[in-house]
Amino acid sequence: MLTRKQHELLRFIHERLRETGVPPSFDEMKDALDLKSKSGIHRLITALEERGFIRRLPNRARALEVIRLPESTSGAGSQRRFTPSVVEGGLAGKAKAAPPPASDSRDREMSIPVMGRIAAGVPISAIQTRSHSITLSGDFLAQGDHFALEVRGDSMVEAGILDGDLVVIRRQDTANTGDIIVALIDEEEATLKRFRRRGSSIALEAANQAYETRVLGPDRVKIQGKLVSLVRRY
Repeated sequence: MLTRKQHELLRFIHERLRETGVPPSFDEMKDALDLKSKSGIHRLITALEERGFIRRLPNRARALEVIRLPESTSGAGSQRRFTPSVVEGGLAGKAKAAPPPASDSRDREMSIPVMGRIAAGVPISAIQTRSHSITLSGDFLAQGDHFALEVRGDSMVEAGILDGDLVVIRRQDTANTGDIIVALIDEEEATLKRFRRRGSSIALEAANQAYETRVLGPDRVKIQGKLVSLVRRY
């Protein structure tokens, strides 16, 4: 059974991961729960981790993964477990088939096509054709059409996105400042970066101080989609 504050924090982290694919900062968590200090957040996170609701990923200050959520707010003992991806035989194996569509995407598993690799570093070739699929719980997805890409590179490590991760992208051609997006540059290079506007230009910002921000004219950049979830396969 979770306390009210533990439940509030777990829900806040889960919703932020669903919306942006990146965990909230400790300051954001403190403000969301109306706490006076970050030490209270540390205690809540430790309690959630000990109870098996979240996992802290090593060597990343903000890397949190939600493992499961309470089935209801009533404090019932049963819990609903989430499986970010279910793939038979590893990455190259055949994905489990998704069940028939339901009225609410959060109540079903969904088959997401993996469309190749994306650079989180120096841009590489544009998005490739579908190679295989993964199966995700609808809880990890927003409404819309989705695809997944395998990350290559380390330019987004400070956002908790590591080389070899699978990023789940919602197809869209617009973005808000601060969103992590798939950007297609000059119709031939695809990269995963944080989106910013600088006057009439577009800035593609890395989450690694070793990489410079690229500032490009709007005619050179096409937004292919927004990061909504992340799957770590190890």
